[in-house]
Amino acid sequence: MGFYARHVLPRLLDAACGCGSITYQRELVVPQASGDVVEIGIGSGLNLPFYDPARVSSVTGIDPDDAIWALAADRASACDFPVRRLGLSGERIDLPDASADTVVITYALCTIPDPEAALREAARLLKPDGRVLFTEHGLAPDRSVARWQRRIDPVWSRIAGGCHSGRDIPAIFRRAGLRLHDLQQGYVPGPRVLAYNYWGAASAA
Repeated sequence: MGFYARHVLPRLLDAACGCGSITYQRELVVPQASGDVVEIGIGSGLNLPFYDPARVSSVTGIDPDDAIWALAADRASACDFPVRRLGLSGERIDLPDASADTVVITYALCTIPDPEAALREAARLLKPDGRVLFTEHGLAPDRSVARWQRRIDPVWSRIAGGCHSGRDIPAIFRRAGLRLHDLQQGYVPGPRVLAYNYWGAASAA
């Protein structure tokens, strides 16, 4: 891992993923979490301030990047519930079946190399009445925007830590065998190639 990946990229991602429109999306989704939570792609802990301590028992974060997790220290220590992180990628999570009341995924499916595998893991972890809560940027419905997403993706993914600009988020959920509930979508403020968002909840089919 080079200097850029260790020292520059984590701070760029923390700043970009903490901007106003993305923070607003987090506020829509994260407070709905309850019980024992598994957060896939916890990154620098930007969701931690939005968990409701009256509803959440614990948060287990999944993320392989030590450098970006180091930026989460203050956010994790400020929580009124236990927070731990497993340094794993989302495709294989060393936790028991049916151990999570809620799985939270925000702005991570764009980067995980095999997002369908990560969602299958999410389904495995859910208790029978559990939910996946998510907000993600992805494929825009406008053909001109989608065309630009395809054009920029090879370069964007290299400079943005593997982030892909236009993954088809609903299709990824369906292929992973999850059922979408209350799916909402639309542009949020920001560059249009990165601003089409999907959010809502899903359950194991």
